[in-house]
Amino acid sequence: MNERAETLQRWVARQHALPFDACPLEDVAGDASFRHYYRFRLPDGTRRVLMDAPPEHENSQPFVDIARAWRAAQLPVPALYGVDLEAGFVELEDLGDDVMHQHLVSDADAHTWFERALHLLERLQRQAPCDDLPEYDRALLARELDLFPAWCLTQLLDLPVPPSWPVLRDSLIDNALAQPRVAVHRDFDAMNLMLHEDALWLIDFQDAVNGPISYDLVSLLRGRYRLWPQALMTDFIENFRQRALADGRLPPIDADAFHQQVEAMGVHRSLKVLGIFCRLTLRDAKPRYLERLPHFLSHLRQGLAALPAHGDFLTWVDTLFTPALCRELDRRGIVHSLEERLS
Repeated sequence: MNERAETLQRWVARQHALPFDACPLEDVAGDASFRHYYRFRLPDGTRRVLMDAPPEHENSQPFVDIARAWRAAQLPVPALYGVDLEAGFVELEDLGDDVMHQHLVSDADAHTWFERALHLLERLQRQAPCDDLPEYDRALLARELDLFPAWCLTQLLDLPVPPSWPVLRDSLIDNALAQPRVAVHRDFDAMNLMLHEDALWLIDFQDAVNGPISYDLVSLLRGRYRLWPQALMTDFIENFRQRALADGRLPPIDADAFHQQVEAMGVHRSLKVLGIFCRLTLRDAKPRYLERLPHFLSHLRQGLAALPAHGDFLTWVDTLFTPALCRELDRRGIVHSLEERLS
């Protein structure tokens, strides 16, 4: 056991007035951040999860504030049983190990689960308070987009930024800012939806913001687990639009205009993710994230194909960016099928 895990075990033992040896920790997992998770059992058999978020790397205050606010709003988030922000320790309700992505075995199963997730998203948008959340403003949107040229083009591929980039960048930011504002989870993905007590629960929501209504929609639909055919994407988007019109989350907007907004938001997120995965590889020594680049490149191409005004950027993606990425993945011994996806 490392020193920090021992400190965490002593903390939770004091929380429950137990001897140190009475609550051994079970290593659960980490994530793309510096957070790490453990599980322990109380003497009565109740299981809890401990989040270790070193304060020099992670600020747990947003997670705690959002968990309390969303639980008060009757949203399915884990209860908090102990918080020490100075140490970076949080004791949480244990939701188990059943994650939505484990159920995406077939296309039919995936369709059913994605529909369930979209209904949860609609609950989140209707019920979650967002006035106290940080604004998903122009500066934050720009920082996210700039991860792509900074880390993917310059650091990974040594590729110059294309002339069409500034126009695309400004257009994507303007699109996001023009949309109705709701509470945005910001990583609403099948990996962050837990199945507990026969319902989907939200986790990993510490980066939530007050932002565009379509962001979490494309976070799910253009996430890491499925490349939906365009016809199904259109159906998902249109069903979401109709329900959002009916309950007032959306002002009147026709199907084509909303579809364009959603696809543009998906392009934004795909560019952001490509940049983040390169940063995780190059800065944080987590090379496994490079294996996911082809998947999100496919998402990017699908989104750009729905935005004819940005055909120049799609041409650059196909003729310069994708071949450069292929060469780099080949150099690193990462199996991919990018050439076949372009044919």
